Amino acid sequence: MESKTFLIAGLKVNITFCDSDKNDMSLLPSFSTFLTEDDAVDDYFFKLTVDDSLRPAKDKQLVRKFDTGNGDTLVYQLPDGGYQYIIRDIHGRDCSLLITNERFTECRCALNGDWVMRSFGLNDALMLVFAFAGSYRQTMLIHASCIMLDGYGYPFIAQSGTGKSTHSSLWLKHIEGAELLNDDNPVIRILDDGLPYIYGSPWSGKTPCYRNRKARLGAVTRIDRAPQNSIERLAPVQAFASLLPACSSMKWDSTIYRNLCDAVTRIIETTPIYTLHCLPDQEAAQVCYATLVGSEK
Repeated sequence: MESKTFLIAGLKVNITFCDSDKNDMSLLPSFSTFLTEDDAVDDYFFKLTVDDSLRPAKDKQLVRKFDTGNGDTLVYQLPDGGYQYIIRDIHGRDCSLLITNERFTECRCALNGDWVMRSFGLNDALMLVFAFAGSYRQTMLIHASCIMLDGYGYPFIAQSGTGKSTHSSLWLKHIEGAELLNDDNPVIRILDDGLPYIYGSPWSGKTPCYRNRKARLGAVTRIDRAPQNSIERLAPVQAFASLLPACSSMKWDSTIYRNLCDAVTRIIETTPIYTLHCLPDQEAAQVCYATLVGSEK
């Protein structure tokens, strides 16, 4: 067996590969910067074992079939409260079978197909487990492109194709000192001090930005295309409605969904949420920067 431990958003994740000539750490190239030698067994966030001998559970109930944008995922509830997932790629091929316990702390996964299918299936399984296990630790994956500047993180949220990455690129070009933390799935955690922090992750969409970094969450901004540039701070109800859909969750699991709503509420209590109505131009970045960074000074 090959077993490795990773520190992602300050949380330890253990991945074990059963003996196989097809499954090993080469399937997870984006995880290398998160590797840690701290393998104490008493405080794992979750453990996942990759074992192609795993077979689907016989006793299960289909809960949901949803489209991730990269393929369909089938979700089944198990009698013990755990879950089974079938993860398919954009071509409809079964890439991985994932079985978890109720709180997503112990997970098993079987992979299928060629290297591309296996890498996709394993990465999706790990991202899914991380998101749902996170609900029990005030931790969430957020679909965003995130800029880091002077110790603060500024994630931009929006529907796919609206211009999150474009706006980040404008900050990188026109705002001195701006760095890209993650371009698709950063992690937000509320720590013991009651404040939210944002972290890089091994999942960054099409942009290879896998940074093991942490910043205080400065503000969250929803990107809205408009004929001119302006920005507004959202009232709490509007802020909740804007931020919640950007967070990975399972609405059909009442405990996970309630935990997420509580964490989103805490973020809104401590962090300004904005909507930026904008063009994809330099002025948009400057208007956004002036408001977000000014609010932290």
